[in-house]
Amino acid sequence: MKKLTMMIAVGLALAVLAYMSVFTVTQTDQALVLQLGEHKRTVKQPGLHFKLPFVQNVIYLDKRILNLDLKPEEIVSSDQKRMVVDAIARFRIIDPLLTFQTRRNERGVSQALETMVSSSVREVLAREQFITLLSGERADLMKQIRDSVNEAAHSFGVEIIDVRLRRVDLPARNSQSIYERMNTARRQEAQEIRAEGQEQALRIRAEAERERTILLANAERDGQILRGQGDSEAVRIFAEAFGRDVEFFEFYRSMQAYKVALQPGDTTLVLSPNSEFFKYLDSMYTPKRKR
Repeated sequence: MKKLTMMIAVGLALAVLAYMSVFTVTQTDQALVLQLGEHKRTVKQPGLHFKLPFVQNVIYLDKRILNLDLKPEEIVSSDQKRMVVDAIARFRIIDPLLTFQTRRNERGVSQALETMVSSSVREVLAREQFITLLSGERADLMKQIRDSVNEAAHSFGVEIIDVRLRRVDLPARNSQSIYERMNTARRQEAQEIRAEGQEQALRIRAEAERERTILLANAERDGQILRGQGDSEAVRIFAEAFGRDVEFFEFYRSMQAYKVALQPGDTTLVLSPNSEFFKYLDSMYTPKRKR
């Protein structure tokens, strides 16, 4: 019985010893193996690794790209415009031993970087005008901030991947007054555009009316010319016809006169029976003499 108990105790001791002799590094971590506080090696490869039990311990640090979300702060630009800047930075630990020796862990790194990035953002943006932050030069400013912080971040084993200005806006107390000024300016611009449009409309209408008058005058002139030419041609034809057969022409003209004068209705004509007007009618009813 004592022998069995001793074997179980030895087995448990060996299990504990084996457990204390191995450690696992995941794909997102990197590890420092320390022996009584002294650095022995750095493990960046994921998998199962060995260490001396009881005398060596393992410190884990994240090797992924980490985010640093800064608090929005108010900055005064070079043209004395107050603006609220909301920035974010991304970093990763490239020298875990240096990071551990200087900042201990990720939290210490974040605290140090927050101060450094905030200071660099304030320094770089204070040299620029507010309109610059709204233009294409904004990317260059973010690069300047990143490079400035990187110089100091390398001293504790950290690399700044990127710095972004997520939002650059005016303080709330200034937004309303700026909105009102912009609204007034847009209203004035709209009134000027409407006035210009009305002026152009009047000019176009006047030009169209002038062209209409010219067209009507030209058409009336051409019409008068054509009517004159037609009347002239009619007179010529009548004259030619009259010259060919005078008697027939007189007869035709008399028939046209009868047609116009003797319309159905209450019209009454009092003429002498011997009038020239009825000479053709009179000849129609005159009895023929017997031979």
